[in-house]
Amino acid sequence: MLVGMSRSAAPILLSDPERNTLQTWARSRTQPQRLVQRAQIILLAAEGVESQNIAVRLRVSRPTVQLWRERFLALRTSGLEKDSPRPGRLPPISDAKRAAIVEATLHRQPPNATHWSTRMMAEAQGVSEATVRRIWKQHGLKPHRLSTFKVSRDPQFVQKLTDVVGLYLNPPDKALVFCVDEKSQIQALDRTQPGLPLKPGRCGTMTHDYTRHGTTTLFAALSTLDGTVIGDCMPQHRHQEFIRFLKRLDQQTPGERDLHLIVDNYATHKHPHVERWLHRHPRFHLHFTPTSCSWLNLIERWFRNLTQQRLRRDSFHNVKELIQTIGDYIGGHNQNPRIFVWSAPVERILTKVAKCKEALDALH
Repeated sequence: MLVGMSRSAAPILLSDPERNTLQTWARSRTQPQRLVQRAQIILLAAEGVESQNIAVRLRVSRPTVQLWRERFLALRTSGLEKDSPRPGRLPPISDAKRAAIVEATLHRQPPNATHWSTRMMAEAQGVSEATVRRIWKQHGLKPHRLSTFKVSRDPQFVQKLTDVVGLYLNPPDKALVFCVDEKSQIQALDRTQPGLPLKPGRCGTMTHDYTRHGTTTLFAALSTLDGTVIGDCMPQHRHQEFIRFLKRLDQQTPGERDLHLIVDNYATHKHPHVERWLHRHPRFHLHFTPTSCSWLNLIERWFRNLTQQRLRRDSFHNVKELIQTIGDYIGGHNQNPRIFVWSAPVERILTKVAKCKEALDALH
């Protein structure tokens, strides 16, 4: 908003630092032209030149001269460096329309679809796709994304959770804790054609189809003490193979230490033959995670690394090559093992589970 000019403009008196700053700006070839011009206006005004004559000499309007004179009197040199705030553009849609888009996204389902797209929402609300996209971003809405969950219904959930987390946070003295599980049905997949290598401007490629050359099952135990992994690949996934893996653990760990194994509820781990073997080897203690709680077993985190870093993008001509690759990965990992540290106490987990159950009950 332009400020009208009075008949007698207020005089401008400069301190030495202000005069030096304004002279530097007025002579500068690197500062923005608007700042150079404003400094020249104030210097001339300080010399007693009238606003009308300043406007003629600098080829600007008389109101512009008066604006910057008054801005300088109010804010001094800092008032010259930035323009005054201007009112923004009026919002293209009303608050009511914005609320309607958010409400429809959260509580309605589009016809003949499971979720909204920007195009469907724009058509339904009579706005542009860009408007829908902007509103969704402002409210953190992502209808195209879906995450999965499972709340455990194990009647002994709290007891098992406390037992397993206790092993992580307060392991027994003179004992070793291992996270044990099987990664079953690992396929030796061979791509039908060679892929193209990575190069600037293009990602690596591989064919979507493949040839299967058999499968293997990896039995693995992750030490919570030092992060090392003991693993063995076997052709099947039965109690016989599990007992064979337990024997390997027995051989590769100090005999004077008790072994506490965190395992899931797969029937193989509870087979009568396994229970008889454990009875004959009292240093082994099995701790079962609650049902639908694979996230409690840290070996699952290591399995994810194995898949992402070594298996998913590779090609294998036979099962022997696959087993060799897995063995090499375990060997490389054990040379510089990473310790997975559990930090969540039981109370925090139970609080989150309670909130989840509360949300589910509210919806049903």
